[in-house]
Amino acid sequence: MSTVPLSVLDLAPVCEGSDVAAALANSLDLARHVEALGYRRFWLAEHHNMPGIASAATAVLIAHVAAGTRTIRVGAGGIMLPNHSPLQVAEQFGTLAALHPGRIDLGVGRAPGTDQATARALRRYFEAADRFPQDVQELLGWFQPAEAGQAVRAVPGAGLEVPVWILGSSLFGAQLAAALGLPFAFASHFAPDAMDQALQVYHRDFRPSRQQPQPHAMLAVNVVAAATDAEARRLFTTAQQAFVNLRRGRAGLIPAPIDDIEAFWTPEEKAGVERALACSVVGGPDAVARGLAAFAARHRPDELMVVANIHDHQARKESYRIAARAWGLSGGV
Repeated sequence: MSTVPLSVLDLAPVCEGSDVAAALANSLDLARHVEALGYRRFWLAEHHNMPGIASAATAVLIAHVAAGTRTIRVGAGGIMLPNHSPLQVAEQFGTLAALHPGRIDLGVGRAPGTDQATARALRRYFEAADRFPQDVQELLGWFQPAEAGQAVRAVPGAGLEVPVWILGSSLFGAQLAAALGLPFAFASHFAPDAMDQALQVYHRDFRPSRQQPQPHAMLAVNVVAAATDAEARRLFTTAQQAFVNLRRGRAGLIPAPIDDIEAFWTPEEKAGVERALACSVVGGPDAVARGLAAFAARHRPDELMVVANIHDHQARKESYRIAARAWGLSGGV
């Protein structure tokens, strides 16, 4: 199993009873922790107007985490490209790559990462969403070596090796990643419905490129691990509550776990959450080892990205340690 790398997606969660400053400090502490355990990447995601997520200024937080770690790759999972100009993104990630050579990843997506009102406040989204394929190609162009007489160039950025990934939760991202010959990360941790078909399309239609001569697909999976199955299931109620709250229009801080999730949601809400979180492995060490192995054997990813939406920071660190040991990572033994 350890031949398939494990990586981490972090949203800098702001938990009930805490604040943004603690969330940002916890992200760096978690990155150092998983670096020692042997995880390959530590990605942060762009979301806006969500009280429970502190990673809106994604490039800034990547700089903070990269400066506080030594070997783990740090990147965006992702930057919502229609919110930005491709040149600005190239300059930001060119700066990061110059500061931390060989350690920066840039995943890009076409969703706004927020609600419609906030998307309008971000100004670019509704004008640029349909131009996502062209914006990706423009972004790739800014990382090419500048030519003599080129009127505009990305400084820093031009000529730097910044791996660009396409993120997606549908067939669109798979088709684009295949056409451009880029690695593909699927958001199976919250939108798994099209996962198998997207992987099939990506591998079938992949065109080799200089960056990626062969297809490389990463799948995200929720992993909540604890000493016992019962404790893991209790910790998982944090993610379950957060999804229900979001769909009720009450997005807030990350909630503490509860003893009886059945008393919290309606049958309709339960069905919706179970569908959204179908790619989840929850349990003690043995259950996590079996669940991760079964998921990898069924879907054959080139890489797995672990998501652990856990209220208590120490419990979250322990969950990643248990997962690392279950997977056979060098630092998890």
